[in-house]
Amino acid sequence: MDDIPRDQLTGALRRGAVKKHVAAIHVSGKLTLLQRRLSNVLLLNAYDTLMTRGVHRIDARTLCLMIGYNSNDMDTLKASLRGLAETVAEWDMLDEEGRQEWGVSSLLAYAKLKGGICEYAYSPALAQKLHDPKVFALINMNIQRRFSSGHALALYENCYRFVRTGSTGWWPIDLFRRLMGVGDSDYYETFKHLNAKIIKPAVEEVNRTSNIVVTPETRKMGRSVTEIRFLIRENPQLAILDLDDGEGVRKSPVYERLIRLGASDRLARQWIVEHGETVLTGKLDYVEGQGEVRNPVGYLTAALKGDYNAPKTVASPATSPEILVRAERLRRIQDVVAKRTPTQRDADRRLFHSRLEGAERNDFERFGWMSPLNAEAIRTFWEKIHPGLFEEEQ
Repeated sequence: MDDIPRDQLTGALRRGAVKKHVAAIHVSGKLTLLQRRLSNVLLLNAYDTLMTRGVHRIDARTLCLMIGYNSNDMDTLKASLRGLAETVAEWDMLDEEGRQEWGVSSLLAYAKLKGGICEYAYSPALAQKLHDPKVFALINMNIQRRFSSGHALALYENCYRFVRTGSTGWWPIDLFRRLMGVGDSDYYETFKHLNAKIIKPAVEEVNRTSNIVVTPETRKMGRSVTEIRFLIRENPQLAILDLDDGEGVRKSPVYERLIRLGASDRLARQWIVEHGETVLTGKLDYVEGQGEVRNPVGYLTAALKGDYNAPKTVASPATSPEILVRAERLRRIQDVVAKRTPTQRDADRRLFHSRLEGAERNDFERFGWMSPLNAEAIRTFWEKIHPGLFEEEQ
């Protein structure tokens, strides 16, 4: 599965990870894989305002995009939200003064879909627990989308918070079964079944898919396995800050122009992800049109932060009418894209990209809205969104 395209997601959604309270992690084992992803993205979206807002909102298409659910079947999304509202979160922990604290709450107080927006809320008690900065795990959003098994994602969530210590510590087998969401199953009371169907497949997927490598160890009392722990080390093949090797981005003409301008590899890739190729092309045209600039990278930075626009195409006597029409069309598309919200721009690209195949798809991935092979399709796409945008071409 592709990584989340962050071309301009807004606010907290641009982060790569969510802080997830240990209590929440420990009770979410019964969730399906889709529900587990959904709960993490909703928490990521709400985290900064958990204690100041009672209600949180996220664009429904963006929500589906981030959980890796590309279907228009809203019934499945509704069912997953309903599952979160019906799932009980229970915590049993020590407070700051060392007193035992027990609590229970539904994972979502409510959720609703209206006008393409998902609105939801947490109970005040659970919101306070979820926001606690002292006890949390960082769950990487791109990594969670790569899992195909809910048990593997549950194992990853419960192990990753111990990555710095190198071990989860010993868990009683009964606790581990609850963490994996099989605490009520008589079948998994037998360690042979638990190991074959849950532990081994989950460990294999975590080690293959995520940024950590886990190794299980067990303790026995007599012949019975009574405790389990997982040794944890970082996966050198998939560092958390290097999930995208950048090869696709480095093939972009915009990337080449940024490097020639003096931008570093990391900065060039970051700008392409944050701003998109269309916006960057316009800003580069503007900067390069200013003649000799002492610090072109600094100037481009200012252009991206400010409202610096590339000059309109000026026709030369030798320029053909067809070229002029295409140049004007591209300029109008750039202007329209620049005025869209970051979430809209991201959704626009995903929607158009989903309609392409073969060479057309590759060309769009490389050139974005300036793709020569998709010129007419791009024109039709934007004409539907903005009727009359190209009226003067007629």
